[in-house]
Amino acid sequence: MKTITYDALNKISPTEKEKVANFIFTHLEKYGDPISAIKKAIDYAVKDRPSLGGHVFIMEEDDEIIGAVVINKTGMDEYIPENILVYIATHKDHRRKGFGKSLMQFAIDNCEGAIALHCEKDNPAKMLYEKLGFTNKYLEMRLEK
Repeated sequence: MKTITYDALNKISPTEKEKVANFIFTHLEKYGDPISAIKKAIDYAVKDRPSLGGHVFIMEEDDEIIGAVVINKTGMDEYIPENILVYIATHKDHRRKGFGKSLMQFAIDNCEGAIALHCEKDNPAKMLYEKLGFTNKYLEMRLEK
């Protein structure tokens, strides 16, 4: 098992980006976004688009992706967490084996500052986030235009 980090200094290749985006899209299932949005978040993390950057963490076993995390930097601190966890996905055949927890802990350990995330109430990953110390202090509200 190995963990790979991509960011502004360790760029992701176009082929690997496609592989990671497809993995996230496939394994987030009903909790995911369009593949175009996933690619934008990856591009933001590795500064392939104007951004503050972030990280893409990949867990692999025998060159197969087991899990992936995309974190974007917000550029804020004290009033908004410095990072937002945009995506985390674990291969559907490897869930409930601790890989998601290990990958998330790796992400926490390798990001400076606080991390925010959004999680739907019925998402089973909510329990994982709570075990790792995430709390639900606020109610998120959005105005879609």
